This record gives sequence, structure tokens and C-alpha cells, in this order.
Amino acid sequence: MSRQVAQHFPRARRGLGRRTITALLIVPLLMGAFAGHVIAPQAAYADQLSDARAQQKALVAKIAQEKAQIAALNASQASLSGQISQTKQQLDGITANLAATRQQVASLTADLKAVQAQYASLVASLADLDAQLTSIEAQEAATRTQLGQHQAELAARIQVAYEDQRTSMLETLLSGASFTDMLAAMSTQLDAATQDQQLAQQVASDQATLLSLHQTVSDTRGQTDLLRQQVAVQGQALNRRISDLAAATKRLKALEAAAAASLAQQNAAYAKMASNKAALAKALAKAAAAQKALQKKIDAIIAAQARRGGIPSQYSGTLIWPMSGAVTQDFGCTGFWAEPPYGNCAHYHNGIDLVAPYGTPVRAAGAGRVVYVGWNYADGANPAWIVIIAHSGSLSTWYAHMQARYPVRAGDWVSQGQVIGYEGSTGHSTGAHLHWMVEYNGAFVNPRLFI
Repeated sequence: MSRQVAQHFPRARRGLGRRTITALLIVPLLMGAFAGHVIAPQAAYADQLSDARAQQKALVAKIAQEKAQIAALNASQASLSGQISQTKQQLDGITANLAATRQQVASLTADLKAVQAQYASLVASLADLDAQLTSIEAQEAATRTQLGQHQAELAARIQVAYEDQRTSMLETLLSGASFTDMLAAMSTQLDAATQDQQLAQQVASDQATLLSLHQTVSDTRGQTDLLRQQVAVQGQALNRRISDLAAATKRLKALEAAAAASLAQQNAAYAKMASNKAALAKALAKAAAAQKALQKKIDAIIAAQARRGGIPSQYSGTLIWPMSGAVTQDFGCTGFWAEPPYGNCAHYHNGIDLVAPYGTPVRAAGAGRVVYVGWNYADGANPAWIVIIAHSGSLSTWYAHMQARYPVRAGDWVSQGQVIGYEGSTGHSTGAHLHWMVEYNGAFVNPRLFI
């Protein structure tokens, strides 16, 4: 340095130059030391995103569970519908065992309650899913607000840093500040940089969390709307099951009442007849003999028509029930002592009694030739109105206690299911019912063998 130049610089400035050189040597060391204090992203930022993704995964599992519940409920409804339909068909046809049907209806009622519980659980699960989705939507709104705040804060800090044009460490040293002042300035600058870095990381984390929450809401809302429609369909189907079962229960109660009334009438009539057992036994014997004579006469008529070719020589069909209703007395040995004895039975019922509302149409159990329509005078002074149809030379069906009407006449050919009369209470009857008999090879047999 020349003397002229040196004169322009005071001695103190020359000393500052030496400090500057020393500080410049120290700066890299300090920068390395402070660099180690840069704070990594806080775990809380990562936790928010992890929580959002965990919620998304939980909702996916919840929707899958809801779909499985709907599938299970649909299967239960299909099974219940089939069982109720079968029960209604039984009630509309022949109810031979009302006690068994009552147990079946009770079982269906229990099954219906189980299906109702399934539906209630499904509705509750859907409500819980909606609540979770509402909570996530609230989180999305809060995260969007937080993101805006953090973005505004970061922008402000960047603007301040730009405007302030923070003093560099070299300028701090050259200004003659002490070493302690230099360290304090460097620490302040590094702290500010660290805070800016953390804030930028927070903004990035908020953006990722918001994206995850928004995707979760978008994916889930459409699926929950579809699930809600499916649940509504299940609810409508369940209401139909409830209505169908209520109708079946009502029908069962009506049949039980009709059967009970018919049995009460029969028991009252038998009790009245029992007051004179001797006269009853004589009347039964007379009636049995007269019926046997009538049976022989009918057999002769059938044989004569068979010889003329008016009756099929071989029965080739299957009989059907002639009337729907409840079975009040079956074929065979019975506890009703008013029935006549037969074989090893003290009291024997040679047909099946069916009870339905008075006037119910009676139909031909099979196709054949009507061989007799009229009063069964074998009953004595109070005969029953009967129709007899020959289905072949060895098979015929008898329909007794009907109203004295002529839907068909002797000699007519009838098809299976054709109306041949109407339920009545003629003859020795304890109430409106049909006494149906099947004669095969000259003997009355169990009609159920031909149904």
C-alpha cells in the first residue's frame, strides 16, 4: 500500500481489516456449525397426512362391509319371501295339519324379526358411515382454511425478507461489529431461515392432506348415495314381507276358527246322539247295511257302463283335492264313536272331511263319467246329497253332504277340476263340510293314496 493511500485510512480501520480477515476464516466454520441446527419436518405434519390416509382406508373397509351386509340381507329376504309364499299356497289349498302350519308361521315370524334386525343394523351402519363422512368433510374445510393461513403467512415472510434485504455476515464484520454481535446476527438469520423452511414444509403437508381428504370425500360420497338407494329398496321389500306374513297369519286364524267351530258342532251333535246309544247303534247298523246295498247298486251301474264303453277301462290320471279348506277328520280309525265299526276299528271313517265357507264349489277330483247325482237314501229319513264319478271300471269318487243342486247330471262326462256341486250340510251332518270318499276295487280306501 502507498503512503498516500495509507494516509486516507485511520489506524483503527487498518485494525478492522485484520479482524475482517480473521472473521472470514471463521465464517465457514460457523456456517457449518449452524447448519447442523436446521430442523427436520416435524412429525405432526406427517401425522396429519397419515391420519387422512388411515381414514380413507377405514372408509373403504366400511363401504365393503356395508355392501356385504346388503348382500346378506338380500339373501335373507329372498329366502323369507319363498317361505312365506309357500305357506300362503298351503293355506289357500288343503291344510291337513293346522298345528304344523301354526308352527311354520311362528317360525316365519321369528325369521322376519331376524331380517328386521339385519335391516336395522344396516341402517345404523349407513348412518355411522354418513357421520364419518361428515366429519371428514369438516376436516377438509378446516385443512383448507389452515392451508390458506399458512400460505398467506409464508408469502408475508418472503415479502419481508425480500424488502429488508438482510445484512450479510461480511457486512456485519466490516461494519466493525464485535464478534458477539456477529454471532447473534448469524443466529437470528439462521432461525428465520429455519422458520421459513418449516412453514414451507407445513404448506406442502397441508396441500397433501387436503388432497387426500378431498379424494376420500369424492370417492365415498357417490358410493354412500348408491348404498342409501339399495338400503331403501331393502326396506320396501321388508315391508312387503311384513304385509305377506300378516295376511298369512290372518288366513291361518280364520281357518283355525272355522275348524274349531266345525269340530264343536260335531262334538255337540255326537254328544246329543250319545244320549241314546242303543238307538244310535241300531241306526248305524241300519245305515251301514243300506250304504252297502247302495254301493252294490252303484257298482252294478259302473260295471254296466264299463261294458258299454262309457267308462275308461284303466284309470290313468292323478286325483286332486275336490275343495280347498281344512281337514277336520281324516280317513281310517277315529275317536268319534258315532262312526260305524269296521275291521279292527271300533269307529271307522271311510273318507276325508273338508271344511270351507258354506257354498264353496266342489270340483271333480279326476276326469270321468257321472254315474249318480241325488239323495243318498241309505242315510235313512235324513239323506245326504251326493255325487259319484267313475274314473275307471275299478275307481270312483264320492262327494257327500253337498247342496241339492244340479251343476252336473248322471251320464255327464266331466273333466278334472270341473264344478260338480257346492258344499252344504245335508244328511247326518254336524255342519257345512264335504265328505269325500274314494272307492277302489269295491272298497273305500284312503283318498290320499290317489292325490
